[in-house]
Amino acid sequence: QVQLVESGGGLVQPGGSLRLSCAASGFILTSAGLSWSWYRQAPGKARELVASITTPDGNTNYLDSVKGRFTISRDNAKNTAYLQMGSLKPEDTAVYYCNSQTMWTNPPRHYWGQGTQVTVSS
Repeated sequence: QVQLVESGGGLVQPGGSLRLSCAASGFILTSAGLSWSWYRQAPGKARELVASITTPDGNTNYLDSVKGRFTISRDNAKNTAYLQMGSLKPEDTAVYYCNSQTMWTNPPRHYWGQGTQVTVSS
């Protein structure tokens, strides 16, 4: 089992920045590691994939609307993923969830964080 704990959400003004963190604990096979994704869900809307990063390649993908504003990264030694969010807009307001995928199982097992609220408002 892998447990994920998110942090870093909050209230920010339009144009501001926030960094979300997601720390994994539990059984993690460090030689294989975790791939990571960040999702978000706004009220009344479906959950959407915001960004992802693979292990070990480090390939990244982003939702079109966040390209150039958000950056996903990971620290394999700390089993932690980050989502650096800049130039935030009111439409970025949502609950953000991290998701990790175990790279030592086939298929990968998915685990979810508890979610953290991001509110962009003046």
